[in-house]
Amino acid sequence: MRHLLLASSSIYRRELLSRLRLPFDHAAPDIDETPHPQETAEALARRLAEQKTRALAQSYPQHLIIGSDQVAVLDQQILGKPLTFERARQQLQAASGKQVRFLTALALLNAENGHLQVDCIPFSVQFRQLSEAQIDRYLEAEQPYDCAGSFKVEGLGISLLRSTEGADLTSLIGLPLIRLVDMLANEGIEVP
Repeated sequence: MRHLLLASSSIYRRELLSRLRLPFDHAAPDIDETPHPQETAEALARRLAEQKTRALAQSYPQHLIIGSDQVAVLDQQILGKPLTFERARQQLQAASGKQVRFLTALALLNAENGHLQVDCIPFSVQFRQLSEAQIDRYLEAEQPYDCAGSFKVEGLGISLLRSTEGADLTSLIGLPLIRLVDMLANEGIEVP
C-alpha cells in the first residue's frame, strides 16, 4: 500500500479523507496563498492545490500527496475566509438571496515519480433571503470563521440554503472525494 499524505491542516479535510478508510498522514504546507494579479478564481484554486503538494514533496518522497484548495465566488468577487464575526456577517448579508459558486481544486502528486493530477470541481449554492437576526443566530451557534463563504454545509449552515447544485457534495466541504477516488485508482489504489 502506498503512503498517503494530506497536505492540509484542515480538520474538515482530514474528516473527509478518513471516510475512504485508507491510512494517511497529514502535514501543513507552508505556501503563500495571496492571489496573483488578474488570476481567475479557478486558476487560483488549482495553483494553490498544486503548490500544497509540491511544498511537501521533498519531505515525503515516497508518498502520494493530496492537496486541495477552495475558492468561493459571489458576484465575480472571491470570498476569503472571514476570520471574524463582522466579516462573516458581511459575507452572509452579501450572499442573502444569491448564488455562491465554490471552486474546489484537487491535486494528487506522486512524489516518487513526479506524476501530477489536478482538477477543479464546481459546486453552487443558492442562499435563502436571510434576516440579520438569522445571520447573527447562525454565526453565534456555529462560528464558521475559518470557512470560505462563512457557513458549514455539514452543520447548521444547511439551514441558510435554498438549494445546491453540483456533482460532489464533498467538494463543497473542501475535498472532492469522488474525483479523488478516480485519481487514486490512476495510481493503483482501489477504494473500497
